Amino acid sequence: MLKVYYIMHSCFLVEMEDRYLLFDYFDKEVVRDMVEFKGCLPELNPDKYLYVFASHSHKDHWWLENLRWADSRENIHYILSKDIRLGRNYLIRNGFDLSIKNKITFVGAMKKYKVDDMVIETLRSTDAGVAFVISVKDINIYHAGDLNWWNAEGRGELYGEVYGREYKRALRPIANRHFDLGFVVLDSRMGEDGYFLGMEHFVKNIECDYIFPMHMWGDYKWIERFKNRPGMANLKERIVDIDRENIIYEIY
Repeated sequence: MLKVYYIMHSCFLVEMEDRYLLFDYFDKEVVRDMVEFKGCLPELNPDKYLYVFASHSHKDHWWLENLRWADSRENIHYILSKDIRLGRNYLIRNGFDLSIKNKITFVGAMKKYKVDDMVIETLRSTDAGVAFVISVKDINIYHAGDLNWWNAEGRGELYGEVYGREYKRALRPIANRHFDLGFVVLDSRMGEDGYFLGMEHFVKNIECDYIFPMHMWGDYKWIERFKNRPGMANLKERIVDIDRENIIYEIY
């Protein structure tokens, strides 16, 4: 059994026979451009283990209140980028018992970790925090976080070239790997000349069966636009179509 729930933005829930992997869940009410999003968590089976991943501290990827789930669920563990600061005084001030840290694995870039039966590797982001590479039960998953070929419209050609070099360098450790699921940035804010760069490089250079566009700020029309780009004809079937929040994909 393998299901993928698209919740919103960069937040996906992967459901397996015995567990959930939740990526970059946040409160849409605190992000101005997302208050109209319909994305929400589905009802979770309390018997399944829940692993909560957060790639970095930006408010559209991380929400402190996620830690309160541990009050009502024993079978939970958090894998958080080290830039998410959870110091002793900060936790106490926000009403958390310090024992919550026993349920957190903090991760840094370019490291490998073993969490239960999962192998978790991290890549260096071109923005903040990390990207995740996860191997569990013969399933390989990539979640980019904010690792992307950023090329904001109007910032100039050099800006895009610098990020392009950094992006390609960041992906080199997985160049010869196969992934079952990939969650990859396709950000329309980069404009016509830049929105596709990171996704296109990933699609053409990384072997991945199902590629889920993300970080789209609700502007889903760019997926079809990307799939119709030159050179995509033989590759576009790997790109998963998304047109709204709260979609469930049954992989098998």
